[in-house]
Amino acid sequence: MPVIAQSLYRAHWPFTNPHVQTIYPSLFRKVTGVRYRRERIDTPDGDFVDLDFSEVASERVAIILHGLEGDSSRSYMLGMVKAFNRNGWDAVAMNFRGCSGECNRKLRFYHSGDTAELHTVVTHLSEEYCYSQVALVGFSLGGHLVLKYMREYGDSLVPEIRKAVGFSVPCDLASSSHRISEPANRIYLKRFLRMLREKIRMKMKMMPDLISDHGYETIKTFKEFDDRYTAPISGFKNAEDYWEKASCKPYLASISVPTLIISAADDPFLADPCYPRQEAQENPCLSLEIPGHGGHVGFVSFNGEREYWSESRAVEFVNA
Repeated sequence: MPVIAQSLYRAHWPFTNPHVQTIYPSLFRKVTGVRYRRERIDTPDGDFVDLDFSEVASERVAIILHGLEGDSSRSYMLGMVKAFNRNGWDAVAMNFRGCSGECNRKLRFYHSGDTAELHTVVTHLSEEYCYSQVALVGFSLGGHLVLKYMREYGDSLVPEIRKAVGFSVPCDLASSSHRISEPANRIYLKRFLRMLREKIRMKMKMMPDLISDHGYETIKTFKEFDDRYTAPISGFKNAEDYWEKASCKPYLASISVPTLIISAADDPFLADPCYPRQEAQENPCLSLEIPGHGGHVGFVSFNGEREYWSESRAVEFVNA
């Protein structure tokens, strides 16, 4: 479908500033009323994934994926869960390995191209529950996984998957990794690297012979982190090999289930290659919406329901 350049989202001052959009929700937004039921499922390699269910006795379910070093308790996750519940959907918030409050059993981390984990979750819900419709919704890294999954497993997708939505998606991993290393984004990069180091230290306690954070303070970019940790642990030659093979952008032209990508034009994490305009124009199943403002996983709105525009838009799309 054509690129949706004229988005209905409108930001007002100070939310016309992309950094305000990006930072404000994580610092000040409080989402109440979501009660999770946790279920742990085993993975084929002997590890586990924790799923948090918020149920309204529906026959439809939205599987929601968080971003880098997020979890099911983040305000953007709770807001999306609550919006789907309010509109008659069950919601399942998927926590990536090591993000549910407990270190995972294996050395393996999650990463931007690891769709096998999502497939394990989808298969589990398909086999153990009786949902007639499934929607996939992902934020940032989670949105990237959703998009890659929609084509990588395209021939074996469960038929219940009807729609997919990705917000603030780094479709081109190389350019987004370089973008976040720019001076204007150092505050975000330092936070991510600090959080990732905490995960590495947790793993060190379990498997000191396999991983170490010695000299970690010399790591200043995602490339350096991916060269040292992500690539060798996940079977890639180096960061560039990981970015090339894991990026979802080459898969987008062949997605065959209605899918919506929403990325703000002022997203501080995304470079121009992350906006797949040509792929959306050539694929009738793929829509790309580019609001002028919204930052990274922002899209702040103020209304009686305390629902952000991104949440209303996602529900609107999957219900259409």
